[in-house]
Amino acid sequence: MGHRKYSAPRRGSLAYRPRGRAKSFVPRVRTWPKVLTEKPVLLGFPGYKAGTVHVITVDDRAKTPNFGKPLFNLSSVITLPDAQVIGLRLYGHENGQDFAISDVKQPGQAMDKLPLDRTARVSALVSSVPREAGLSQKKPVVMEVGVSGGEVKAQAEFVLGLIGKKAKFTDSFKPGMYVDVLGITKGKGFEGPITRFGVKRKQHKSRKSVRAVAVIGPWHPAAVMYTVARAGQMGFHQRTETGKKILLVGNASANPITPAGGFEHFGSVGGDYAVVKGAVPGPARRFVVVRMKARGFAKNQNPPNVIEVSTMARAR
Repeated sequence: MGHRKYSAPRRGSLAYRPRGRAKSFVPRVRTWPKVLTEKPVLLGFPGYKAGTVHVITVDDRAKTPNFGKPLFNLSSVITLPDAQVIGLRLYGHENGQDFAISDVKQPGQAMDKLPLDRTARVSALVSSVPREAGLSQKKPVVMEVGVSGGEVKAQAEFVLGLIGKKAKFTDSFKPGMYVDVLGITKGKGFEGPITRFGVKRKQHKSRKSVRAVAVIGPWHPAAVMYTVARAGQMGFHQRTETGKKILLVGNASANPITPAGGFEHFGSVGGDYAVVKGAVPGPARRFVVVRMKARGFAKNQNPPNVIEVSTMARAR
């Protein structure tokens, strides 16, 4: 490694390249899991991040030192207004990739007119209104939600029956389930390699620059490899938080969840909400997608025993 006397670990992860800005506030869901259920269900649901609370539960993880004892959980609150189903989309599969076959956006479509013989996957087009979550945005957010369970014909009938109606979060998700949360992280703007990748600052007076990489590449070949830490966009990337357990599902009118003084940068939560264990991507008011767990298997999906939810005012 040049004139260095000792080897050193590389700085910064090579994952998630290139680290560019997300194209939209609506995260792109590339994978929808398959659920082995008799009846079709929606595999995802749109929501908005409100903030975090402290939830104390009874630890139900067997063979752990804290089993049966109170467990402190930092949890995220996601407000989930009802989603309007506005259409049906059918996909075919050929040469290793999916392609759209047909869209249906009016209720009452006859099943015999749909190309179900060529359909490999069914999705629902849903619309979420930010104003129903207490946000000022007027324009609704439209996204595609996968459907699984049963046969393709049953899935198409299920979505056709929902067109023009509203779907609720509790129709597909229950407390104790493990989900994935997709969102766009908080944007940091243009940052240098010290902040962006954690590169060490150079020694004082070694060169004119201190907060920069010393050597970005060899003389020959005269090229800069992609692994070299460089300045650029930091934050506002799409990320997926996997394996988040749903601790609570409720309605603000029956069980208020808003802390005294409201959530910072959000306000009060009204309507349906879900509390998931851990953090979710993005700042307050950011649009997120709650998706059924796409990988792995969780044996214990029993509803957790919640002792207390902290709604006290926080120091600011």
